[in-house]
Amino acid sequence: MARRLKLALVAVTDEKRGGDPLAMAARLPAGSTVIFRHYMAPNRATLAMKLAVLCREKRLKLMIAGDLALALEARAGLHLPEGLAKQASPRIRLWVRRGGHLTAAAHGRAALSHAARLGAEAALLSPVFATASHPGARSLGLPGFRRLARGAKLPVIALGGIDANSIRKVRGAPIAGVAAVGALTDQK
Repeated sequence: MARRLKLALVAVTDEKRGGDPLAMAARLPAGSTVIFRHYMAPNRATLAMKLAVLCREKRLKLMIAGDLALALEARAGLHLPEGLAKQASPRIRLWVRRGGHLTAAAHGRAALSHAARLGAEAALLSPVFATASHPGARSLGLPGFRRLARGAKLPVIALGGIDANSIRKVRGAPIAGVAAVGALTDQK
């Protein structure tokens, strides 16, 4: 069983919708987690290093999405999108076995199982509700999300359409926390 990671609030950066990741992180309470995506940012490495410093100062956990080398350089954890988690390299697997912090995205039962076998500390299960990040994408819905979260072999973080109203809806679900993009930024 993966180590249990206490995550109450996860802020996911998004270069299209999320605005400035440094400003987002500055507003988060201590103990929160930041997943730094910004995949196409021309200054991604520089931005990640600045974010790493800020996260350490504010006692936030930083996860770098999809790039083990950058995660190592930033002294951060690694977050894998579902497709990358399915094809995790032997280097990532070894890093996790040696204590590296890993989370993974999941959109269904198979991905949750794979994330657990990979040794992820938590999976971001999405989309719970309709979301602006993926307009028109089919959501799990609350009953489907609850069913998947209950059967998961690792802690589950609710993602997708999470805002002040939907947090109340997932409150009774078996989750370790909630993750959001737009709800935690100035841009929605």
